[in-house]
Formats: sequence, C-alpha cells, structure tokens
Amino acid sequence: MNRTLTLLSALGAGLMTAAAPAQTAAPQAPAATTQQAPVKPEAIPAKIALISFEQAVLATNEGQRAVQEVQKKYEPKKAQIETQAQEVDTLKKQMQSAPATLSDEERTARLKAIDTKEKALNRDAEDASQSYNADVQEVFGKVAQKVNVTMRQYVAQNGYTLLLDVSGQQSPILWAVQNTDVTQAVIDAYNTSSGVAAPVPSAPSPAAHRTTPRPSTTPKQ
Repeated sequence: MNRTLTLLSALGAGLMTAAAPAQTAAPQAPAATTQQAPVKPEAIPAKIALISFEQAVLATNEGQRAVQEVQKKYEPKKAQIETQAQEVDTLKKQMQSAPATLSDEERTARLKAIDTKEKALNRDAEDASQSYNADVQEVFGKVAQKVNVTMRQYVAQNGYTLLLDVSGQQSPILWAVQNTDVTQAVIDAYNTSSGVAAPVPSAPSPAAHRTTPRPSTTPKQ
C-alpha cells in the first residue's frame, strides 16, 4: 500500500511539472493506434501417452525404500497388536471350553474382560493403521513431487501432446495401444536421475496396514 501511494505521488508530481509547458504547447494529433492481429490456434498432430502415476511413484526405488522405512518404524507396534490379538483369542477359546458348572458371576466377569481387551485391541489397531497410512501418504507426497518433474520432462522430450493419468479405478480409458503407456519408462528415467539403488525386498506389510497409499490430489498441470 505504501509503495502504491509513493508511485502515485511521484506520478502526480511529474504531471504537475509537465502541466505548465503543456498549456502553451500546440495540440498534437492523437497517435494512431495499432492493433495486433489475433493469433489463430494451430492444429498439431496429437501424440497421447498414458501413465499410472500412483503406481509409478511406489514402484520407483526411492518410493519402495520410503515405504519400507515406514513399515520398519511400525514393526514394534505390529508385534504389540499381534500379542494383544493372541491374548483375546486365547481368552475366547478358554471361555468356549469353560465347564457348565461355571457360575454366572464368573462367566460375566470373563466376558467383560474379553470385551474390554477386544475393544482396546480394536482401538490400538485403528490408531496404528491411521498413523501408518498418514506416514505413507507423507513420504508418497514427497517422492511424487519429484517423480512429477521427471514425468513432465519425459513427455516433453518425447513430443507427447497429451498425458492421461489412469491410476484411478474410475479411469475412462477402456483400451489403449500398449506402447502408449509410459509408466515404466518414467520409473526407469526417475531411477536413473535419482541415483537411488533398488531396495532389498522386505516381508509384506501386515494386513491391518496393507493400504495402498493414494495422493490427496493429482499433480498440478
């Protein structure tokens, strides 16, 4: 705001200074205005490429390493939840094999203990799953930004005029020639540029955590 006022003041001072000679000067004819001809759009041959962007990010060496690191971080929590689940399962089996002579008070107490432990198990598993997915989303986003740059460079260098992301299950693409899919080519290009070596294969993530991370938004065009 101060900068704008300063410019307006300076502009006003310049006009006042030039006003005196302008009053005695002979009127000048207005300068002829020139108009530029509108630029007509030019049709160019279309060259279309398809990419599964989410899968590409996760398939890069850096993406795989990042997810493995998150999985390693949650291994202690996974072991804890498995122990809780085994304890609940044992209590349920004991309850099923309990003698018929078990008193109502004892039966009620056992059922209450099972219910309490099972609720705690479900709560801990849900919290761990949400935290895990949030961490995966975070590392996914960081790698996705860099893969996005490589992807754009690749399609530009190879003369593509349109790139479609077919990651989503609701993709409108029903069929395409195989050589239009540049997913693997972009993965290879990024692995080369990043210099990150392929990770050592790890054990699959637990079922409670096995959620395919999806970016909250597609890369900005």
